[in-house]
Amino acid sequence: MTASTPHQPASVSRRAALTGLAAGAGALAVGSTACTAAAVSTPSASSAPSPSAADPAPGAMKLFTDPGFNFAGLLALGAAGMRASEVGEVLTAVNTINAAGLSEQTYTDTFRSWGDRLAAPPAAGRDGGGTPSQTRRFRSLRAAQYYAQALFYVLGTDAPGDEEAVYRSGRKAWDTFAKLCTPAAVTDSVPWDKTRLPIWFFRPDGPAERRPTVILTNGSDGQNLDMWTYGVSAAIDRGWNALVYDGPGQGQLLFVEEIPFTTRWETVVSPIVDWLLRREDVDGDRIAITGLSMGGNLAPRAAAFEHRLAAVVAMPGCLSPWLGFDKELRDIVTPDKAETNRIWNEEVVPELTPQLAFTVKKRFEIFARQALRQAREGKVLTDLWTPAQVAIGLDITKVVGRIKAPTLVLDYDFEQFYPGQPREMYELLRTRREYVKLTKATGAQLHCSPMAPQQHCDVVFDWLADVLQR
Repeated sequence: MTASTPHQPASVSRRAALTGLAAGAGALAVGSTACTAAAVSTPSASSAPSPSAADPAPGAMKLFTDPGFNFAGLLALGAAGMRASEVGEVLTAVNTINAAGLSEQTYTDTFRSWGDRLAAPPAAGRDGGGTPSQTRRFRSLRAAQYYAQALFYVLGTDAPGDEEAVYRSGRKAWDTFAKLCTPAAVTDSVPWDKTRLPIWFFRPDGPAERRPTVILTNGSDGQNLDMWTYGVSAAIDRGWNALVYDGPGQGQLLFVEEIPFTTRWETVVSPIVDWLLRREDVDGDRIAITGLSMGGNLAPRAAAFEHRLAAVVAMPGCLSPWLGFDKELRDIVTPDKAETNRIWNEEVVPELTPQLAFTVKKRFEIFARQALRQAREGKVLTDLWTPAQVAIGLDITKVVGRIKAPTLVLDYDFEQFYPGQPREMYELLRTRREYVKLTKATGAQLHCSPMAPQQHCDVVFDWLADVLQR
């Protein structure tokens, strides 16, 4: 699908485009967990406060001097509350990286080695249950976390072609974890287009009965383990089911099958709802959907057309991922494909620093197969226009009003990527709605509350419990 940019052709200088990219680079190069690869948005009248250049993460622990790497580290550190990392392991990795000199290479190598260490079977011995399965279960979850950290930055290393291999390592660790859960996660796949979407269905232990079920939708660069941190664990604790899946542009479909994002996310969610409705342990009247990071765009898009959903949570609300790209870059993309790509290749790409080149590769690999393949070859994409059309086409401003299910829109103090958009989404809703901002006062600031996933889940699941109660 193609879409034209609302911006008119402009006289965009090479320096202006590079200045815009550089301004967003710190926010762009964020960690592998749950947050979208987007630059700083252009503020609107209703924008939330954004981090200043002097303090890119207000009130947050400073693990790294670079705000992007720091955000990544905070996400890994915060996941410890859900047993998806270990504080000592993360801080040891941080110290190793800083001692070696912070870079995409040292970050990837360090966290990949931690993944390798924990993915190996635990030493012989017995844990409290008589087998080492419980030990291996959570070692595998932490391994998946550390591989995901490495995966985000691998395109900036001297071995960008390792991207699929790093993904497969993390996927194997995740699958091991899911298999060792009690009860084991049900694994299956559902049809979509010419392929199938892998799904993992988690249930609480105990007798089979019809339960509320939450479909957990990831963002543009999160991995499955993030859905454990931001939903599965909380759902199971409440006696609910939770379903995790890879859609186009995510997980297996992106890193193995090379399938980029679609602008019609309802076609992704509807076959998942079909699958759930065939299960005897799912209450078909209490199926909710959440969307984390750019999933805060995808889940509402699905709910605008899939009316069997009983509740929707956007975390945060995102009307247009394209507006998460800096204006200077957006102004390069005009309805003229040839001219767009000429400016890009002749005036912008030759001036990119290695860090900006990594940023561009990571930002656009999710939107076009050619961009992904070139990134894995260590090259910057040559066709900017085509993936930009997908990003532009994800705008849901005109369809949000079609959502019928009750909807919760989250926002965050110092939201880096979509400032103002959560409130704008809330105002466009025509159904039962609620807007909640998570704040610095409780340590829940920044995109996706990286330091407070437990608090984040409390807010989301308390609201869902109220909406889905019988």
